[in-house]
Amino acid sequence: MIKNTELCELTEGNRMNESIKAAHLTHDAAPQADLTPYSAEAAARVEAFHRTLPTYEPTPLADLRHLAKSLGLARVAVKDESKRFGLNAFKGLGASYAVARSLAQYLGIPAEEMTYERLRAPEYRERLRGVTLVTATDGNHGRGVAWAAKLFGLFARVFMPMGGSPERLANIRGLGAEASFTTYNYDDTVRYASQMAQEKGWLLVQDTAFDGYTERPQWIMQGYSTLAHEAMEQYGEMPTHIFLQAGVGSLPGAVTGYFAAHYGAERPVITIVEPNRADCIYRTAAANDGKSHIVTGEINSIMAGLSCGEPNPLAWEILRDYADHFVSVPEWVAAKGMRILGNPLDDDLRVVSGESGAVTTGLVAELMQNASLDYLRDAIGLTKDSRILCISTEGDTDRTNYRRVVWDGLYPSF
Repeated sequence: MIKNTELCELTEGNRMNESIKAAHLTHDAAPQADLTPYSAEAAARVEAFHRTLPTYEPTPLADLRHLAKSLGLARVAVKDESKRFGLNAFKGLGASYAVARSLAQYLGIPAEEMTYERLRAPEYRERLRGVTLVTATDGNHGRGVAWAAKLFGLFARVFMPMGGSPERLANIRGLGAEASFTTYNYDDTVRYASQMAQEKGWLLVQDTAFDGYTERPQWIMQGYSTLAHEAMEQYGEMPTHIFLQAGVGSLPGAVTGYFAAHYGAERPVITIVEPNRADCIYRTAAANDGKSHIVTGEINSIMAGLSCGEPNPLAWEILRDYADHFVSVPEWVAAKGMRILGNPLDDDLRVVSGESGAVTTGLVAELMQNASLDYLRDAIGLTKDSRILCISTEGDTDRTNYRRVVWDGLYPSF
């Protein structure tokens, strides 16, 4: 059930008319979400596959001791996904696993026997020669799919919504995929990619589920469990709080599912963070009426990777049952996080974090520094003993905009 929804208006400079909004869900009813895909056995199988990839290695965890001290927290650690597979973002984990599972299914290879080397065996090359992957993306997922296609010797077609970053488009093309902008927003671009898959016989690898399409989105989410497992091994103790950014919700759904499956009631307090301009999961949590609440029309947020208007129903089932807080934030929160991570205190490690990657760190800092947010800090339970885990999901995937924010102290006003 919903416990509270609170709104704090901020009216300082270019924060005018922007707001941080929060909803809290209690979990009185018995959970309904299936956590089997994130069990210890399932997560071990996913990680075992990832370890067969030629460029796999765990991404680093930056332990920001001086930042934690300055904010009055016991620990702040940020997992740096800019180091993942040379892709500058985490999406390759989900894309590679979903593509591999799809190919193994087609070839009749059991999931527990699936390795990169086996899928690339000479006897399968002719059968896979005509496979074309297709997806819609704001940038990072499409780059991950293009990379997976190259990894397995496949073709890829990638569609991006209108107004996307030319640099992100170029990065996708640089991996050999055919990529182009559409005249649609993100969610309609997903529908267009699905339509093209049906018409052309292409293999849709989309990171959100819809009616009749759930298997590959589930595999993509399972792929992210490797990230959660790495983070726990590196953290070395149980975080008290995890802050997770959401677009359609696949990453936070997967990470929340992992912690719920592995630690049950001992899991950390989980807070989901979205941009005001694409806060479909916050709206769904705040309404708490059993329906998805979508954001329609053109979505103009600097957090391009989070600019999605419709929740992934697979992810929402998990977040509904196991996430605690849902926060919708304005653009400057992401910009603040980018500057904090890009300009570390003393000998803290520098994390080059893009707009979607840095928003959770920006929110943590704002909660601890802004007295008008005391109500939300207290509701989340942040104290001097809190141990925080954030995930920087991307690096400077749009370098021009990164420099505008971090060097010039600007963020676009749409």
